[in-house]
Amino acid sequence: MRAFDYIRAGDTAQAVREGAGQETRFIAGGTNLLDLMKLEVMAPERIVDITRLDLGGIEETQDGGLRIGALVTNSDLAADARVRRGWPVLSRALLAGASGQLRNKATTGGNLLQRTRCYYFYDRGEPCNKREPGSGCAAMGGTNRILAILGTSEHCIATHPSDMAVAMRALGARVEVEGQDGTREIALDAFYRLPADTPHIETVLAPGELITAVILPAPAGGRQIYRKVRDRSSYAFALVSVAAVVEVENGRIAKAQLAFGGLGPMPWRDAKVEKALVGEAPSPALFDRAADILLAEARGHGGNDFKIPLTRRTLAAVLSQATEAAA
Repeated sequence: MRAFDYIRAGDTAQAVREGAGQETRFIAGGTNLLDLMKLEVMAPERIVDITRLDLGGIEETQDGGLRIGALVTNSDLAADARVRRGWPVLSRALLAGASGQLRNKATTGGNLLQRTRCYYFYDRGEPCNKREPGSGCAAMGGTNRILAILGTSEHCIATHPSDMAVAMRALGARVEVEGQDGTREIALDAFYRLPADTPHIETVLAPGELITAVILPAPAGGRQIYRKVRDRSSYAFALVSVAAVVEVENGRIAKAQLAFGGLGPMPWRDAKVEKALVGEAPSPALFDRAADILLAEARGHGGNDFKIPLTRRTLAAVLSQATEAAA
């Protein structure tokens, strides 16, 4: 591990001020950053420790939602009675991720900022545009079983690994950040960037901006499901995952909020899929049509071609489960 400067921030203002450098990273749980530093995939010159900041609470908002502090651990968030009651898809997604030990350390803010688990991103002997811009993408013609089929570019086919972020995108979460210009909120729909020709720039955060909270809108109602398909039953990243909030009224789908993991460089959501479902009676033909829309621009890269039919089957299974009482 390379030498670096370590600063323990005493308050948010200091954290933002000290974190403004290009080669500076914030650290909280450290479950991803420390691994990457040990491998020298990331080599920040300065680390700003934010663990002493007052960002650990979960509060109810005036409109019936929740404000989740950035330092709330994944374990505490999954176990919170209000989350389990009003936003169960989030609790289920959290419990599907990592291991109990990691969930005890991993934080809400850090979970959103996880780096990809693409093998070539971790292997410094292979070209990776995300790790070293302009070097190439070894995954294109290499081992790409776990990588993306939607939203990719000729420069990168990496996937975003978070389970939590998939559920939060389905729920319409917003990210509160503090920067040198003050506080702003960013819809999670607008928080992540597609790779295009700059895959190393993954979010819209400006240098020094610190995630301080995630805000959930009031409970969405309906039936909430999180299904994760993976190579083994625990401690594995999603090949395909679906977070669904679906409500059926009078035999027709009145609400459909869907987000997908394992398919793209960000938690994936497609408004056209949801629009195609709303107002329709649940049926295998409808679910197949929704999959057609979702996968219209999907592209496999050899090793991950199987994700296209797997996504189709997983979406159909989730929608069938969510609407079974209306069938």
